[in-house]
Amino acid sequence: MKSRQTGFTLIELVMVIVLIGVLAAVAVPKFVDLGSDARAAAAQGVAGGLSSAASINYAARKARSTNGVAVTNCQHVGPLLQGGLPSGYAITDTTVAADASVDCTVTGPSSATATFSAIGIN
Repeated sequence: MKSRQTGFTLIELVMVIVLIGVLAAVAVPKFVDLGSDARAAAAQGVAGGLSSAASINYAARKARSTNGVAVTNCQHVGPLLQGGLPSGYAITDTTVAADASVDCTVTGPSSATATFSAIGIN
């Protein structure tokens, strides 16, 4: 009786290695710089919170002048966030007229920027 050896041939193994190499070459660049995408997304999240806080403050202040705080500068919106503006973030110093909406810029760590709307109110 002859026993037949089973297993993979050298060609099959080489083809698998080539396919894994091609998949790695395609996938690796997509995952190399996820840090900058994460920082940009974090800055956009903070900007969204600032826009929401400015709108809520405007509505509260319009309803009763003792509610909320006066916003005459983009930087006045930062403290409106619950817990304040996160560390490492800065807001541009832009004047906001009463009852006017202005686009302001928030800058996060590693210079990631995003814009938000501030509504001025006295």
